Amino acid sequence: MTLTQDKLSGLYTAIVTPLTADGAVDIKGLQELVRFQLRAGASGIVPIGGTGEYPAFSRDERRTIVAACVEAADGKPVIPGVLSTGFEDALEAGRDFAAAGAAAVMTVTPYYAPGTQDGMRAYFRRYRDALDLPVMLYQIPRRTTVSAFADTVQAMAEDGSIIGMKYSSYDMPDFIRTVKYAGDKIAILSGEEPLFATHIALGARGGVLASATIYPKIWIEIFELARQGKLKEALTLQDKIDPVVDSIYVETNPGPLKEYMALAGMPVGGVRLPLLGPSAETMAKLRIAAAQAKAISLS
Repeated sequence: MTLTQDKLSGLYTAIVTPLTADGAVDIKGLQELVRFQLRAGASGIVPIGGTGEYPAFSRDERRTIVAACVEAADGKPVIPGVLSTGFEDALEAGRDFAAAGAAAVMTVTPYYAPGTQDGMRAYFRRYRDALDLPVMLYQIPRRTTVSAFADTVQAMAEDGSIIGMKYSSYDMPDFIRTVKYAGDKIAILSGEEPLFATHIALGARGGVLASATIYPKIWIEIFELARQGKLKEALTLQDKIDPVVDSIYVETNPGPLKEYMALAGMPVGGVRLPLLGPSAETMAKLRIAAAQAKAISLS
């Protein structure tokens, strides 16, 4: 299936990529994880982003991962991340994912040689013209050190280059501007757990969240409260998962998240280089968070 901006709403889980003991992709575990998300009520799946360790996999592995997710999703949208630095590599990945059955792709802002705002707009316009698949803009300046300005996002939307964006930034004034300029033209999805409910209340149509890999239900409940205008209730509920969120982002995602999942009874293997397993100090924080989550039956 393909997506339109009107259909892009709710929780899209940024899933980890399960690995076997020898570091190979665990296809069975991956498909079980996809089905777990959809049974919980997730609107769709976002594999192979930062949480899915895109840079750590070969082209063939990425294609296999996306195809396995599409098969397990059984018609629900799969939106793989495209984190390549260059246009041709990003286009190659997008075409691979289209052939594997993806509903859209989530393509990061060009970052090693980012160019101007006009260059970024032209990049996405050419990318969409060359790719027979809807495109979401992935904005995460703490990783890329570059952002598309609110008026650039508006221009991309008016060009027809993007149907939505994952907004991963703590810049609230910029988020408000982006919603004001483009919120009626594309689906803006939050990529920040601590700001998720607030983003929804201010106009985001959903979220792409990594911690939903293990706890999708609570994020769906938070989403429903926030979009009904019950922000205080949504934030109160979010308090329950805040210790988990704090612990899994102490080090680079998804190393701590994968270890947390093992502690919570959902083992998914380790990470690939250059990532390593969490430090002893981080593991202590993860154990405390997992114990607290178990004590309140977080699900």
